[in-house]
Amino acid sequence: VERLPFKPDGYNFWTWRGRKIHYVVQGEGFPIVLIHGFGASAFHWRYNIPELAKNYKVYAIDLLGFGWSEKAIIEYDAMIWRDQVVDFLKEIVKEPTVLVGNSLGGFTALVAAVGLPEQVVGLALLNSAGQFGDAKAKTTESEETVLQKFVLKPLKEVFQRVVLQVYINTSNVDDYLVESIKMPADDPNAGEVYYRNIKPPNRGVDREAAAAAAAQKWLMTRFMLNQTEYTLDSFLSKLTCPLLLLWGDLDPWVGPAKANRIKEFYPNTTLVNLKAGHCPHDEVPELANKALVDWLSTTAKKASSLQTV
Repeated sequence: VERLPFKPDGYNFWTWRGRKIHYVVQGEGFPIVLIHGFGASAFHWRYNIPELAKNYKVYAIDLLGFGWSEKAIIEYDAMIWRDQVVDFLKEIVKEPTVLVGNSLGGFTALVAAVGLPEQVVGLALLNSAGQFGDAKAKTTESEETVLQKFVLKPLKEVFQRVVLQVYINTSNVDDYLVESIKMPADDPNAGEVYYRNIKPPNRGVDREAAAAAAAQKWLMTRFMLNQTEYTLDSFLSKLTCPLLLLWGDLDPWVGPAKANRIKEFYPNTTLVNLKAGHCPHDEVPELANKALVDWLSTTAKKASSLQTV
C-alpha cells in the first residue's frame, strides 16, 4: 500500500486562535477531513491519504496539543477540538465535506458534525471514543499503578508497547509510526499537555512520566469519562448526516457491542466490521480504504447532487 512520506518538519501549517496547527492536504475533488486519535497525528493516516487522494481532496489535521500542532498549555476538553475542527472546515476546507475520525478523533468528528451540520454531509467513525449516558466507568488498574509501571520506561519503548497492545496485526508497526508518535512528545510542553488531559491524582508525579503514560488506553478513557456532560447519545440525537461505522472487532478497548449500540440508536448508519484492533485504518489499510471508498462513492455523490440542485 502506498504510504505518505514522513516529513520531520511536517507539511502545512494554519494559525488558529494564535496557535500553530499542522495539517496535510493531498488530491482534488470532494473534500474529506481525517482526525487522529489520542497521542497520534495526521501521519497515522499514512496508508489512507494516498489512496483516498486518488479521487478526493484529503485533509488530515493534527489536533491542538498533538502531532506537529502547538502544545498549548490550556485546559483541554472535547469542545476545544470541536471548535478547532469547525473553524478548520470554515477557514481552510470551505466546502461541504465528510469527517472521518478514529478513537478520540472519532468523538471529535461527531461533535464537530453536530456543530456544523450545514457543512458536514457525512461522518465515518473508526472505533470511536465516547460513552453513552448510562455507561459505567470500569477501570482495571489504578492510575497510580500505571504511572509507577511506566515511570522508568523510555518513551519510545512505551509507545511501541502500547501500539502492540492495540494492533492485532503488527505488520504495519514500523519505525516511522513510532517516530511519528514519539517525536511530537519530545516537545517541551508535551508533558504538560498530556498531564492536563489526564489530571492524575498525585500532583507530584513527574510531568515526563505523565507524558509517557499518556499513550496508555486508560488515559484516553479517563479523559472522555471526565466529560460526563458530553455523551454519545446526546450528540447522536442531534446528528443529521449519514454515518459509517468502520469497526475493528478485535479491539481490546472498544468492542463491537459499542458499534452495534450506536447503529441501534442512530438508524442512518452503515456498519462494516473488520478483523482488526483499535486502529483499523492503519492495521488493515487495504480493507479500511475499500470500505471508505465504497461508502464515500454514494455519500459524496449524493452530497454533490444536492449542491447542484
